[in-house]
Parts: sequence; structure tokens; C-alpha cells
Amino acid sequence: MKLGILFLACLPLISYASDPVGPASVEGKEYSPHIGADYPQNVYFGDTHLHSSWSTDAGMAGATLGPDEAYRVSRGEEITSHDGWKVKLVRPLDFVVLSDHAENLGLADFIRRSDPIVLANPVGKRWHDLNKAGKGYDAFLEWLRSDKKDLINDPRMTKSVWSKVVANAEKHYQPGVFTTFTSFEWTSMPDGNNLHRVVIFRDKADKTSQIIPYTMYDSVDPEDLWNYLENYENKTGGQVLAIAHNGNLSNGLMFDTKTYSGKPLTNQYAKTRAQYEPLYEVTQMKGDGESHPVLSPDDEFADFENLDAGNISGKVAKTNAMLPKEYGRGALKEGLRQEKLLGINPFKFGLIGSTDAHTGIPSTREDNNFNKAHIAEPGADRAKHVLIQGAKPELSVMVKDISASGLAAVWATENTREAIWDAMARKEVYATTGNRLKVRVFGGWGFKKTDMLRSDFLKNGYNNGVPMGGDLTNGPKDKAPSFLIHSLRDVDGPNLDRVQIIKGWLDNKGNTQERIYDVAVSDGRKIGKDGRARKAVGSTVNIADASYTNSIGSPTLMAHWVDPDFNAKQKAFYYVRVIEIPTPRWTAYDAKFFNVKMSEDTKMTVQDRAYTSPIWYTPNK
Repeated sequence: MKLGILFLACLPLISYASDPVGPASVEGKEYSPHIGADYPQNVYFGDTHLHSSWSTDAGMAGATLGPDEAYRVSRGEEITSHDGWKVKLVRPLDFVVLSDHAENLGLADFIRRSDPIVLANPVGKRWHDLNKAGKGYDAFLEWLRSDKKDLINDPRMTKSVWSKVVANAEKHYQPGVFTTFTSFEWTSMPDGNNLHRVVIFRDKADKTSQIIPYTMYDSVDPEDLWNYLENYENKTGGQVLAIAHNGNLSNGLMFDTKTYSGKPLTNQYAKTRAQYEPLYEVTQMKGDGESHPVLSPDDEFADFENLDAGNISGKVAKTNAMLPKEYGRGALKEGLRQEKLLGINPFKFGLIGSTDAHTGIPSTREDNNFNKAHIAEPGADRAKHVLIQGAKPELSVMVKDISASGLAAVWATENTREAIWDAMARKEVYATTGNRLKVRVFGGWGFKKTDMLRSDFLKNGYNNGVPMGGDLTNGPKDKAPSFLIHSLRDVDGPNLDRVQIIKGWLDNKGNTQERIYDVAVSDGRKIGKDGRARKAVGSTVNIADASYTNSIGSPTLMAHWVDPDFNAKQKAFYYVRVIEIPTPRWTAYDAKFFNVKMSEDTKMTVQDRAYTSPIWYTPNK
């Protein structure tokens, strides 16, 4: 104790009150350099397209996992699948959009509970009795074949179930931890061509409870859906957007160059579509929609999980003439041409991925694939089965051809409904085909190679450029755009093979063009003068053991790239594609787990990837 007293006695006297050093001594400045900075620093992974048994095409067909199970498994809990498997995600999702089909929403749940509303409806009563008698599939087929007419047509049912949809989204919302949205899927499918849209509201129950979902029974024309969205915003003061479904099953209608009614596109059409459809679902279980070998013959990575036999109903076979109006890259290029004609780009969208799973289980990894429907959950022979029976048998969709995809990645300031919705609206998002690799890109007019290694990479990117989803304008004379790219593998996933920039542009004759540039490659490979690394990364996949190693590839790849072929007079877009090294496909994991042999035409390996939203360049006026 005496030592302590002596020690204190030796210290100089300090008076904080009289200390002249303080905030006022450095006028106009704060010590913390981050005051006022509000950059989106976090990437959040989620699913913007998940269905439960409340989607009638799932529940009436036998699916039983409802919204509660879908929310619980999405936030990381263990649940039991339809076939009795215990299932859990490797990591929880940060957000989920439970987008059950608007058409007869919740019908299967009404039947399960013998709700008085469905019993009072003649058609509902008949379907209820068929289900209780063990003939539920007959009821499902009757519902399915009436796709152009609402046989239930009971507003009481719609209002009742919508109030529960809104309440469920609010119940499971945990700001900062797990984000949910009020949502539904509009299921337009004229003549079996897929024109679906997922509708996502930014708002809380006080606004979303004022309306009911818009259905294909109301209209199959996207312009009528946009009118519904506009009316919602005018009525409630809220905000809403729609995400166009993957277009590869639309047989050329998703990005048509005429309206649904057959009229030429107009400036107003382009303005409205661009406003309400800022995103495109470029990859999901029913096929990847980035590009196609027919459209991109010089792209060795374009032949990826393409599902291209016909439309969604299997009524009409696919033709090559349909393809440019179905795939994301083709639509982005056509958007440049339409902008020149109309003054506004109708196809100026960001890119996201999601599952479209109708199981209530958003599983996207190859080693944890519960597939698209409850009838295709893990089983020894599931790869042999038909998933969607086509009107023409040869156009049926087979389970073996369904992908384990995909995810929406969102750069946002926080994990809240408002922040994530705002990021989607401004297109600061990207798609992955299943893994959680991280990608960041900035475009600007003066980025240098040394900027890749700056400690304030983020601040520099936002202050001196634009992120994915942004616009490059006011280009200095004789200066080409430059890009900074950081990419990082999924911590539980494969290394990276390469990073590419895909450029599309409108040439001086008004024709659309595209080119692919390798901008970073792994394993010491060289990029040639043509901008390509022709040597493949190789493969460590052992199909029999369903395994691979990260002895090839790189855990992270960075790039600084300046467009060597820039023409300041030509409209253009640039997006980043990050390719992973080869890994076993879900079919290989099935073959090992169940000790079965797959058919010779079954794909057994995959190179999963990410696609960022584009950055658009507009010439100076």
C-alpha cells in the first residue's frame, strides 16, 4: 500500500478541464476520418424467390412445408424435409423473400385445415373432399389444367391468406439479423411461356395490408402488372419492385422487342419497365440465363446449366431465333439498341440469382441439394425422374438437368428491409450460382493499378467511381474507363479459376457486339494479347469420391483493367464474371451417397460462378 502511495505521488498533476487540446482546436475537422461515410460495406446473401406449400402448384401437389418452416430453415435452423431428411444450411441466409404464387394463394392450407371458406366454395369443397379421400393429385391436375380461369374466385380467401402472408413476414423479421419481405409471385404463363415476376414490397404491414396480390387471372400482360405496382405506390405512398423470372423458358417473350399485345415499344414502356423491373433473375434451378453457346460461340463458359428444350409447359420446342430474347447478355445488348431508338433503355437491369425452390428449402450448394420440388428431394433414383411433364414428352424437364442454384448477393449498409431493398433498387447486387463468393467492382476514369492495394479501397472506389449497377458518364477526352475488381472465394468453397469482364456495345452501324476479357487468372497462367487466357485451370475432381481439392486456383483474385478497345462514341456495358475451379455436381454427390450409377448424359462436374450487375457507359452529349 505504501508503494502505491509513493508511486502516485511521483506522477505529474493532470487537469483535463484546463487541457487546451480538443475538437475546437482543429476548426471544421473531426478526429475520426469516417464521420459522414455511409458506404455499403457488407454483402448479404439471400433468396428472392422461395416457395412454400402455400404456392398451389406445390401444396396441391403434395408439399407440406409451410411459411414457418421456410423462414426457420432460411435463418439457419434445422428442419425435417418432406421425405424425412434432416436438413440445415451450411450458414444462415441473411434475408429471404417468400414469394408464393398469387394464384389461389394458400389453397392447400385452406384444404388441410378444412377452413369454412373453402368448404363453402363448390369447387373448393370438391377439391377438399378429393384430398381427404386420398385423391389429392386428381384435384391438383384439375386446378393445373384450369390455368386460364380462377375456379375458386373467392375474394374472402385471398384477403384472409394475404393478411397471414403479411403477418408472417413481420413475425420473422429481425432487423440487423434476418430480413424478410412481403412478397408474391405473379405467374403469367400465356400459352405455356414463362413471364413470371416476383413482386417485392419495401414496406411494413400498415401499407402492404391495404392491397391484395395481382394474379394472372387478372391479366397476363406485364404492363398491367406495372399499372398495379404504380397504383399501389400512389395509394399507399409505399415502394415496390418486380424481378423478372429467368427467361430461358419464355420462348422469346421475356425480352421481346414488341409489347405483349404486339405493339412497338415506346418511350413510356421503356421508362415504366426500367422503373419497376430493375433486376433480372439470371440464374436459378430451372436453368442459367446469362448466355448460350448459340448466342456466344466464342465464350467457352456459355454452355453452363442451359435448360433450352422448350417453354415451361413443354408445348413448343425452342428455336435459335428465340434465344436472343431470353438470355441476360442478349437482353442487355438489345437494351442499348432500344435506348438509341426510344431514348430510354427498357432492359437496364442488375443481375441476381435465386432458387425458385418449391420445397420451402433454399439449398443452393452442390453437396446439400434438396432440389426444386418435394418429389425431387434426395433419393437413389431421383435423377432418372421427370420434374415437369411436357405436353410433348420430349420437351419434359428432367430432374438431372435441374441446377443447384442460386443466390442473390446485395451490397448494403445494414441487414434491414429498407437497406437491402434500396440496394436492389439501385442494382448494387450480383448473382452467384450457389456459393457465397464475394465480388466487388468499381468503374471510373482514373483508377490506377496501385489502387487495388489501397487501404481505403472502398472509399476510393465510391469517391472516384461508381459501383456495380452504376453509370459512367462525363468521360474525359481521350480517356478510357478503368475498373477495379476484388474477388474472394466462399470460405467453405472452391478456389477461383479466373475473373472476366464481359463487354457489350452498340457499334457505329447500330449493331450490338460483345467481347470477353480475362482480367485475372490463377496459377501463373498468362493472358494473351487477345485478352484471353486459353489454358484451362485443370481439375482435381474425383467423381467417384465426389471430392476435389483447392490445390489449384486462387482463394482471391484482383484486377485493374482499362478497356483497350474503348470508343467514346459507343454506348456500352461492362459486367464481371468470376469462375470457380471445377467441383463435383450434385449428381456426383448423389451417386456417391446412394452408391448408384448415373446415365451417361448426366453432368457430373460444374464450374460455379458469379455475375455482377453491369456498369453502363453513356457517351457525352
